[in-house]
Amino acid sequence: MIDKLVEKIKKTNAPIVVGLDPMLSYIPEHIQKKAFQEKGETLEGAAEAIWQFNKGIVDAVYDLIPAVKPQIAMYEQFGIPGLMAFKKTIDYCHEKDLVVIGDVKRGDIGSTSAAYASGHIGTVAVGSRTFHPFGEDFITVNPYLGTDGIKPFTDVCKEEKKGLFILVKTSNPSSGEFQDRLIDGRPLYEHVGEMVAQWGADCMGESYSYVGAVAGATYPEMGRILRKIMPKSYILVPGYGAQGGRGADLVHFFNEDGLGAIVNSSRGIIAAYKQEAYAKFGPEHFGEASRAAVEDMKKDINEALH
Repeated sequence: MIDKLVEKIKKTNAPIVVGLDPMLSYIPEHIQKKAFQEKGETLEGAAEAIWQFNKGIVDAVYDLIPAVKPQIAMYEQFGIPGLMAFKKTIDYCHEKDLVVIGDVKRGDIGSTSAAYASGHIGTVAVGSRTFHPFGEDFITVNPYLGTDGIKPFTDVCKEEKKGLFILVKTSNPSSGEFQDRLIDGRPLYEHVGEMVAQWGADCMGESYSYVGAVAGATYPEMGRILRKIMPKSYILVPGYGAQGGRGADLVHFFNEDGLGAIVNSSRGIIAAYKQEAYAKFGPEHFGEASRAAVEDMKKDINEALH
């Protein structure tokens, strides 16, 4: 799957992933109103609004981008109907030939990790039949439990040719409370980066490993260090736009060939119609606003890289 992601990034010339993280407050009133008329002001109504909103975004941008990243918490908050909208969104994105990165941040040990891996990127057997329950192409994983927590995921990656993005240096302000702590004279995130490179060494695609890393755009200098530590790992870079990252901050996350990183923007794209720069589109044309935001982001990143 890493080979498909790289191929699609080259084809679109857009190292961009759109975060499908729909809060109800992002969803235009006309969509919410219609969903509530059909399903009531219920969890099912909220899930229907999310699904229709996601579909509108995807229809507007799928030809410009290689990948999407639905954040499962935004769906889980609406219970089982929300999870059904998560699954519908994944399936629809696959119909549009998009790579799907499930932002699930799982991390446990043994059979629990194996079950998470089966549910999201692997298969589960039911009697004589086999199913892909959620069916993402990549998922995000928390490495806090060490190799025991990662190996069940990498085992499934090898079997299924799927991928991981392991949290190394996150974009949030307090990430340094743990991640920047010095261990043997070096920050913890560097040690984690080295482990990511090790875990990925025997899960190689054509040029890059199935095992990638998450490193935030809000810490560009750390991106430079991590790029050297993990030359064969793709880096998923959150923190663009709404969290303050810009194209110029991202250069160090990429290799000299212009590959090696994919940059996420969530509310900066899906709620673009609420921003002053795209307000002219209005809520009725939220998809067009999102498309304009993707085009501006693509231009910003490509200008920084070339």
